[in-house]
Amino acid sequence: MGLAQTRSLAATAEIARPIQSDLEDIQARVQASGSSFYWAMRLLPRERRDALFAIYAFCREVDDIADGDLSQDQKIAALRDWHKKIDGVFEGRSTDTITRALYPAIRTYDLKKQDFQAVIDGMEMDALGPIIAPTLGVLDQYCDRVASAVGRLCVRAFGEPTHAGAQVADHLGRALQLTNILRDVEEDAAIGRLYLPAEFLERAGIASTSPPDVAADPRLPQVLEAIGHMAEDAFAKAQEALAGCSKNAMRPAVIMMMVYRKHLDRARANKWRLLPPRTGLARLVSNMDKLRIAIRYGMF
Repeated sequence: MGLAQTRSLAATAEIARPIQSDLEDIQARVQASGSSFYWAMRLLPRERRDALFAIYAFCREVDDIADGDLSQDQKIAALRDWHKKIDGVFEGRSTDTITRALYPAIRTYDLKKQDFQAVIDGMEMDALGPIIAPTLGVLDQYCDRVASAVGRLCVRAFGEPTHAGAQVADHLGRALQLTNILRDVEEDAAIGRLYLPAEFLERAGIASTSPPDVAADPRLPQVLEAIGHMAEDAFAKAQEALAGCSKNAMRPAVIMMMVYRKHLDRARANKWRLLPPRTGLARLVSNMDKLRIAIRYGMF
């Protein structure tokens, strides 16, 4: 090996070390979050797993901006800065831990800029909010941006960059986000948010759009049941689209679907009344359930 080649390899190693450090930092963040996402991603080969962790870290970063303590103007400025960062990554520039990790994922799996930008647009909806009793059309747009767009990025990294894969992402993203809305009514109300659509509130006879008042209204289960039916329909469409996908590639998507369907089943069994938050033993049982689902559907 010549001196020039040795120097070239050494230079490459210097570049690779911080990238590896970035990836390890990002994986630690995902694991610490306690997300069921972590268990699903652990099934993937290293390169795909690193790409998914980078996508997750990006989503978590912009979500933290939207939900953080900055002023509205500061939030919008920070999110618009992320629009510029994403433009930069697609032009070959990376400036921080997350963009350095995203760069190889974008190149390898042909991730689409419009999906990253859609996620940021969804976070801007929250930052400009709070969102209170949106119309069904606005709610659908929100779900597409904050959930389905994430899914469209993920399925490419899974190895399913097909029309069927995109359909799974679109429907499953909506199903997961609607399930989150069912689960988090009280938590959202505490920060002044109400994602339940105006049409469903009106149908249930709930005139108020005050988040705490709606969360305490005895007619709330009627609204949650309607949201639940929307989620069930979206899950069914995602299941149908999965038939056109590689079973092996889409294992993580199936795991996420099963974890969330289990919560939807609990909500239905509770007659759509609000479920208490899981703490202590209940949280431990929930985490064990996630692990069992990961093992069961990761082995088919």
